[in-house]
Amino acid sequence: MVQVVGERVQKGDAIVDYEDKVFEDIQADAGEKAYIFMHTVPFEGSVGLVNMLTATRVRRKGFDTSIVMFGPASLMVSASRGYPKVGDEAFPGALGYNKQLQTFMDEGGKIYACRFSAAALYGMREVDMMEGVKPINPLDVLDAQLTARREGALVMQTWTV
Repeated sequence: MVQVVGERVQKGDAIVDYEDKVFEDIQADAGEKAYIFMHTVPFEGSVGLVNMLTATRVRRKGFDTSIVMFGPASLMVSASRGYPKVGDEAFPGALGYNKQLQTFMDEGGKIYACRFSAAALYGMREVDMMEGVKPINPLDVLDAQLTARREGALVMQTWTV
């Protein structure tokens, strides 16, 4: 039988070297942009939340940052989430998407959500989207990608099904 040797870790102990940073801490040059494209199912994994956290970090590095949500990701901007009432957090983290998206917008980030996926696929109206989210035509998803290309922007894309 394998025997683990060592002391039990205590709360607050570091178990890896968090101080060792390998790459330069890049900050945006004036006018640099970033686009995060998300086509992911909300609450079905960590992809959506990790993308939101990454978008917030990119924004804090000084990039003019936009999140473009399409497909099932458009559900992430729902302003009608909560239980038993809208805005109530039934369990810790239940409104984590809304809170992170609000933080991103409060810090100057822009969010676009596809009208087609919201309405045709999920029955979510534009008025059901969080305040500050800009609904877009489904044809804008491609044009946002082409705009990012023309601008020489940082582009991150995530697709999950």
